[in-house]
Amino acid sequence: MRKTLLNIAMAAVLSVPAAAHSADSAAIAELKQMIVEMKQQHEQQIQALEERVGQAEERAATAEEMAENNESTVAVVEEQIQAQSQTSDNSFNPAISVVLQGGVASYSKDPEEFHFEGMPLGGEAGLHDEGLALWEAELIASASIDNLFYGQLTIGLHTEDGDIEVDVEEAFVDTLSLPGGFGLRFGRFFSALGYLNEHHTHAWDFADAPLAYQAFLGKQYRDDGIRATWVAPTDNLLVEIGAEVLRGDSYPGGGNDNNFGAVHNLFMHIGGDVGEDSSWQLGISRMDVDVVERSSGGHAHGHGGDGPVFSGDSDLTVLDAVWKTALAGERALILQGEYFMRDENGQVTAEDGDAVFNYDGEQEGWYLQGIFQFDRRWRAGLRYDRLEADNDLVMLSNTTGEADDDIFEETGFLSGNNDPHRWSAMLDWTPSEFSRLRLQYAKDESRGETDHQVFLQYIMTLGAHGAHQY
Repeated sequence: MRKTLLNIAMAAVLSVPAAAHSADSAAIAELKQMIVEMKQQHEQQIQALEERVGQAEERAATAEEMAENNESTVAVVEEQIQAQSQTSDNSFNPAISVVLQGGVASYSKDPEEFHFEGMPLGGEAGLHDEGLALWEAELIASASIDNLFYGQLTIGLHTEDGDIEVDVEEAFVDTLSLPGGFGLRFGRFFSALGYLNEHHTHAWDFADAPLAYQAFLGKQYRDDGIRATWVAPTDNLLVEIGAEVLRGDSYPGGGNDNNFGAVHNLFMHIGGDVGEDSSWQLGISRMDVDVVERSSGGHAHGHGGDGPVFSGDSDLTVLDAVWKTALAGERALILQGEYFMRDENGQVTAEDGDAVFNYDGEQEGWYLQGIFQFDRRWRAGLRYDRLEADNDLVMLSNTTGEADDDIFEETGFLSGNNDPHRWSAMLDWTPSEFSRLRLQYAKDESRGETDHQVFLQYIMTLGAHGAHQY
């Protein structure tokens, strides 16, 4: 009995580790099975994610290919539209506008006696006709000729001593697609000399030209020729360099009907922005003119012939500066000025060849003006301009029977003690971009005596008109 109990006890003792071992083995097996299942699920999830990524990449590639195809299609369509518009629409439908300028002018002195001592007038220099008159009318047509060229034609109608004169003011072609910032203009155009010269008169801030433009450019200089420009590839600064070769048939040239290249002009403009509301531009120009028989009106009291004729060299340097700033409440301020320096050397023939003298002239002129826009439609401006002349004259032959000094004075080349100067004030109203009315008063002392000048000007634009230059 005791032996049986002992065997049972030993069997029980031995069965405990065996049961524990069996339980551990089952747990381990279960854990291993769980790990296997987790791996399988993880691999399935990764595989599903990889399949989704592949599908997304395929869709992106398809979309990119469609976008490229669409861009190509759009580019082709745009080229076709542009070619059609340039070869057909623009050929028969240029932008056409008409600008009418006129008004009433009143002077306290005789406008026919307008002159500057030491600087005989030429070109279209002079005052507006007194009384009510049409000062100027411009017919402007412009269009892109094709993708390479742009053209513009300006026909001007001017009043001269009560008669209407028709004139081709501008007829030029610009290139549109030269590489490297280069550009060409050829035909008839206003020279890029100084700042104001390139602007049409209806874009001027005063009813008349500054004294320096009257004296040195015959009011405004244009000619037949070629202009080449280069604009530097800068981000925040405008740098433009240019050169012009002109025929020389217009004042301050003259007499070069069968010549080309009698006038050379080099110019440079730089400019930029100051903050968000202001901008500036500086310019310098140098014009060399080979003058052949340039005629001028001489002094108002001169007599005989068609006025003195000058042949020789004329060199003109112009410095210009412009500042524009926008103020609060639709207000704005513009400051503008130009300084002229001219050297001329040659011979003057007067009195139908009965008097010939050497002429060596050094002349200066400048103006400074400010325009204040105090309302969206109203502006006020003030301008001061001045001239100076220092000429050396030596008579070579005189068979007129008059004194040499009288000949010098009558021709207008004698520089005296009077330095022409003038104050001008204006007020204009611009109800829309197509119309402007201006009242201007000038105290002109360019002839040694005060001339009180009053202008009431209108500027009316009919049709589409392109934006003006800076």
